[in-house]
Amino acid sequence: MSSNTAIMGNLPSGIGIYTTIPDIFYLPELIFGGLVWILVACTLVVPQNPQGWVMFVSVFCFIMTFIWMLVFACGGHHNNSSWATADVLYHVIAAFFYLSASVVLAKVTLDMKDGSNFQIYQLDISAVVFSYVSTLLYFIHSILSAIRWKSF
Repeated sequence: MSSNTAIMGNLPSGIGIYTTIPDIFYLPELIFGGLVWILVACTLVVPQNPQGWVMFVSVFCFIMTFIWMLVFACGGHHNNSSWATADVLYHVIAAFFYLSASVVLAKVTLDMKDGSNFQIYQLDISAVVFSYVSTLLYFIHSILSAIRWKSF
C-alpha cells in the first residue's frame, strides 16, 4: 500500500510518464484526440458553429496535452502541489470541453442521418465514438490526477 502511495504522490519526469498512473493516459489521449481532429476535418463542416467548436476542442486539447506531456517528460515541473493542482485543473477542463464537443458532434451526426452522403455520415459516427473515448480518458485522468494531488 505504501509503494502505491509513493508512486501516486510523486510527479514523474522523463520516461516515467509512460509508466505511471495517471500519466500513462497521455498517449491514448493524444491518439484518440488526434483521430477526432482528423475525422472532423475530413468531413464537411456543416453546420459551421457546432463543428467549429468540436474542431477547437480537439485541436486545443491535442496541442495542450502534447505540451503538458513534454513539460513532464523534460522535467520542466517541480515535484510540488501546484503542478499537481494544475494537472487536475487541466484534465477537468479538457474532460468538460470534450464532453460538450461530443454531445454537439453526436447531435450534428444524428441530424445528418437522412442526408445523401453516407461516407461523411460514417466518418462523423467514428468521430463521435472517438470523441466519447477521449472524454472518458480525460475524465479518468482527471480523477487519478486528483487522487495524486490529494496525496501531496
